[in-house]
Amino acid sequence: MNLDQLKFDKHGLIPAIVVDAADGQVLTLAYMNRESLEISIAEGRTCFYSRSRQQLWRKGETSGNVQHIVEIMADCDMDALVVRVNKEGPACHTGSESCFFNPVYRAEAPAPFSMDGLMTLIQGRKTEQKEGSYTTYLFQKGLDKILKKVGEESTEVIVAAKNEDKAETVYEIADLAYHVMVLMAQMGISLKDVKDELASRHVIDHKVKQEKMGGTAK
Repeated sequence: MNLDQLKFDKHGLIPAIVVDAADGQVLTLAYMNRESLEISIAEGRTCFYSRSRQQLWRKGETSGNVQHIVEIMADCDMDALVVRVNKEGPACHTGSESCFFNPVYRAEAPAPFSMDGLMTLIQGRKTEQKEGSYTTYLFQKGLDKILKKVGEESTEVIVAAKNEDKAETVYEIADLAYHVMVLMAQMGISLKDVKDELASRHVIDHKVKQEKMGGTAK
């Protein structure tokens, strides 16, 4: 789209909501002017305008916590942006992954399930050692016990799938996924580590497909 269609405010700025492309987490709210937006597009990494310092600043130029842009979208009124990024390191100057971490209100209803939420809970059981928790029990027993459970759950997935029982297979896959995540927490492996590995394989697979298509065309 033409950047002339965007509606910058009287100070020449437009709000930019930065979102983690991997999990949708809102990272920060910053501002861009025309120049910083053009730099962001040209370099493929976020560049903002600091209202306090009255100057441009590239995210990560001092901290190293660079944000690589995946997509920039304007809202229906063309006066606000959402910037989806792949980030290197925390988004907040405090060291937090997101600038939004101060609770103002939280409904009593439980938050929707997420793998990230489950991993946070599992990691908490490792550090807090809550009494009576099965997850805590696994951590207390150590790596050998966790590996044994991963092996057992893998076998149960195979048996359920071999019996062509979809519901049972789903149930056993959930058990396996949970125990694998406990193993990850035990070894200091994050969900991001696994996502990054899968992403690297996706790129390789995409290139292979392109090469095969090119070969066929010849």
